Amino acid sequence: MTAQDKGQVKQGVSDNQQQKEFVSVPSNVPHTMDALLDLVVSKGASDLHLTVGYPPIIRIDGLLHHVGSEVLKQEDTANLVNGLLNESKKELLDINREVDFAHSHRDDARFRINAFYQQQTISAALRLIPNEIKTIEELKLPTTYYRLTKLGQGLVLVTGPTGHGKTTTLASILQEINKARPLHIITIEDPIEYILPKGRAMVDQREMHDDTHSWEIALKSAMRQDPDVVLVGEMRDYETIAAAVTLAETGHLVFATLHTNNAAQTVDRIIDVFPEHQQAQIRAQLSNILEAVIAQRLVPVEGGGRRAVSEIMLATNAVRNLIREGKTHQLDNVIMTGRDIGMISLEASLVRLVREGLITVERAQEYAARPEEVVRLLRS
Repeated sequence: MTAQDKGQVKQGVSDNQQQKEFVSVPSNVPHTMDALLDLVVSKGASDLHLTVGYPPIIRIDGLLHHVGSEVLKQEDTANLVNGLLNESKKELLDINREVDFAHSHRDDARFRINAFYQQQTISAALRLIPNEIKTIEELKLPTTYYRLTKLGQGLVLVTGPTGHGKTTTLASILQEINKARPLHIITIEDPIEYILPKGRAMVDQREMHDDTHSWEIALKSAMRQDPDVVLVGEMRDYETIAAAVTLAETGHLVFATLHTNNAAQTVDRIIDVFPEHQQAQIRAQLSNILEAVIAQRLVPVEGGGRRAVSEIMLATNAVRNLIREGKTHQLDNVIMTGRDIGMISLEASLVRLVREGLITVERAQEYAARPEEVVRLLRS
């Protein structure tokens, strides 16, 4: 990587940091929940934040914006959040000091909400979940995703940081199955986000705390509920991962999310949660059941909005052998050479956006795991 290239990376990061400073949005929106949620929907924002000492804050295209200048007081956030909670959720918030739940707003949207205490005051982060589930084509996702909707069994993982569209991607994949195949789909979520409409499939959506008290029990129960497809909202611990692996191993198609950055890290994370004496066994199991790992980012594009870019690893014989042999550090090379069968690296996905004129080289390097690879691909 040349000195000029390194300078471009540094400049790109610096520019983005400047952009992420709070920008005041002139607004006379009253501090009522309906008015604030209306604003989120009308502005196409992804999130609403309520915290004492700040005005309400919305996130648009990844950037935070104040809603007016009047700051929220302790009683303001308490009244706003408590107005959304039923008695059981209020009790959970009081006991656990945090609670996840969903809220339907008019006919426009649903919100996934995390209410929590900070410095002994109530705060909340509200994520917009549009009512309409966009198709794979509308989201401009790779056509490889259609192949995943036709799988009969196995494990498909969608990974990436919080807020980078994993749930939206999975909803589009599940809806494609729902429209096309007469199967039984079960989702286990905390909370339920997208509501799958009636299609050719039969859909049961279970919400943590309201419909079940335990991820582990819900996943074990799913075995007795005659599912074809199971969505696990998040594989967050040993019990959840072990149950999801068992479901996939017994002939079901399992979709799940993880907060990992790439395919190699995802495989390592799954294996590392198991005791050392079980790791050889789980490597063998994972090599047999894994069908794909998608590592996704949402990148701001020119003209507004964000576009999903992905690293896609498909479970070829070479991938299965590397997992079985514990050589996950070589998976990146397989992905880079697997373009003909639908695999793609994160850097190659970013370069596509550069060539379409949707992002700058600096933006691509900022989001890349290997900024120098962006330069190499652009020159090739």
